[in-house]
Amino acid sequence: MTRAGLNAESITPEQALEILRCPNDEVFALVAAARQVRRKFFANRVKLNYLVNLKSGICAEDCGYCSQRLGGQADILKYTWLKDDQVDEVVAAGLASGVKRVCMVASGTGPSNRETDKVAGMIENIKSAHPEVEVCACLGFVTDEQAQKLRAAGADAYNHNINTAESHYTDICTTHSYQDRTDNLETVKGAGLSPCSGLIAGMGESPEQLVEAIFALREMGVDSVPVNFLLPFDGTPMEGQRVLQPLECLRILAMVRFVHPDTEVRAAAGREQHLRSLQPIALELVNSIFLGDYLTSEGQAGQDDLQMIADAGFVVEGQDKDRHPGLEETQVPIRRRGAGTQLAPNA
Repeated sequence: MTRAGLNAESITPEQALEILRCPNDEVFALVAAARQVRRKFFANRVKLNYLVNLKSGICAEDCGYCSQRLGGQADILKYTWLKDDQVDEVVAAGLASGVKRVCMVASGTGPSNRETDKVAGMIENIKSAHPEVEVCACLGFVTDEQAQKLRAAGADAYNHNINTAESHYTDICTTHSYQDRTDNLETVKGAGLSPCSGLIAGMGESPEQLVEAIFALREMGVDSVPVNFLLPFDGTPMEGQRVLQPLECLRILAMVRFVHPDTEVRAAAGREQHLRSLQPIALELVNSIFLGDYLTSEGQAGQDDLQMIADAGFVVEGQDKDRHPGLEETQVPIRRRGAGTQLAPNA
């Protein structure tokens, strides 16, 4: 498997299943093998991503894992669009700590043309002030014209996770289909946006379905794969779902690395709760993380993330190898409420 990975070749589905069934006492040997692949293509660099929650709650979709779902009872902050100056302030907090990609996220089925224009204006502002930063939009389902408008404004990428295998999709959502999501990825690819799509592990899927989802992403040719671990929010249908064990998470991340050897693999939401003390070990498998908070949940404090990266001997991508940005000079603490920001929302 390692030889295939070093040649940028994927393992087989059968080998991927073997990884997920690896005994606990062999997991660290598995990590050591996958580490060689990660190090060949990404050395000791860690790419930092930063979420900006433009609009929270108020969604017409019934995704069972989501605290923003239609009719959900989760206790989250709900607000309409942030103002441009609020977005600029939140973005500045991430950039002060070495963030390379800013992810502009809004809840809902998809934006109206007017909302697309609003986000395009925000992207133009960010790119004008910080031309070096990557901007990824995540606004739900978009038309060809909307995707092209975002690209023209300077967006580099578009995120729309498939979340789970096609064979499991109707168990987690009924208001749209798996095919709707894959079609949307084709739309954004057609507009010249880099496709970002991943999954949520721990939603009752089988090992075979995890493998099915990861290979589907490879067939789609996505450029980055965020791996989320389910946060079973109170007030959602998945409330009370079991928490994955840290070694289980390492097996999943190792499997993803071997299937996507030279692709950006990101440890996303839930890594703190599920990986717990093994988070630094996961950096030997993934080459990308979110800094700070997520959409409706708090992540590890950004300062702690930066310290973890430095302590484990990694460097922030795009920064000097001999310094670790943010440990001394961060001016804005990376601590927002996961439901958005502590700035007054434009409600």
